[in-house]
Amino acid sequence: MKRWMAAVAAVAATFALVPTHAGTAQLAIGTGATGGVYYPLGQAIARLIARYVPGVEASVKVTGGSVENVQLIKTGRAQLGFTMADSAWDAFQGLERFHDGHVPLRTLAVFYPNRMHVVTLDGRGITRFADLKGRRVSTGAPNSGTEVMALRLIEAEGLDPRHDVTRVSLPLAESIAALTSGRIDALFWVGGVPTPALEQLATTSGLHMRLIDHGEAAERMRARYGPIYLASRILPNAYPGQKAESSNIDVWNLLIVPANADAAVVYRVTRALFEHKDQLAEVHHDAAMLEVKNQTPNASPIPYHPGAMRYFRERGMH
Repeated sequence: MKRWMAAVAAVAATFALVPTHAGTAQLAIGTGATGGVYYPLGQAIARLIARYVPGVEASVKVTGGSVENVQLIKTGRAQLGFTMADSAWDAFQGLERFHDGHVPLRTLAVFYPNRMHVVTLDGRGITRFADLKGRRVSTGAPNSGTEVMALRLIEAEGLDPRHDVTRVSLPLAESIAALTSGRIDALFWVGGVPTPALEQLATTSGLHMRLIDHGEAAERMRARYGPIYLASRILPNAYPGQKAESSNIDVWNLLIVPANADAAVVYRVTRALFEHKDQLAEVHHDAAMLEVKNQTPNASPIPYHPGAMRYFRERGMH
């Protein structure tokens, strides 16, 4: 019993866990908005940790997304978090919003591709990206991965985000409310397909959601920011009423931990996620893309944590 309690105490010290009731320790997972994909997947991960990682419990934090999750890990207020690869790279290198100093992050797993959505409604006179000039658009919540990528995409499409559009910074639910009420003309969102809140928008009576093509900008973004962004497509019928394929840009999602996180704990969490990913896929089908074969050195722009690498090597990855 003393050895068990000592192990729990060590976990709390090295993984910055918060002690809870006797014999357990608590970690926080940075997720995103409740209408997105990070939040329900974070809840599912918390359940897996509670079930399959003895001595550790987890809770989720509703956040603005990638950038905020990195900041929470930097300050010790979260011990796991979702982030898009571009935000992780900026934080690791001390670039852009992290110019005041790099954040010592490590990747636990490359999860699934996040897909940029540029969303408007029929009747707003927007059928191509250039039509956004002079319009009011939401570029996502402040300090979110959506905001980072939206600003980069607007520039890659030849528009100035400071002068050619009127920007508002709203989380997804508020963006959708503003779009349906006419207070904005379009919104940017980076998330899994389908995103529940956009599914609801697509089924709203009297409205027809339209996705704006932008995949051709991927090469320009890669040329400036590195091989983080990929041209992709959102398939027909991914959302109700979306009969045509839409070109878009993808960026992979990472599950990140502090660089000094305890390797034994990270190993056990990694093993739980990969060996029970079917329970994550029940929450959102994109979780089925959590594959060991995707955990290659080129898949993540930042290094993997040694605890995660231990599990991947056991599964035959070199």
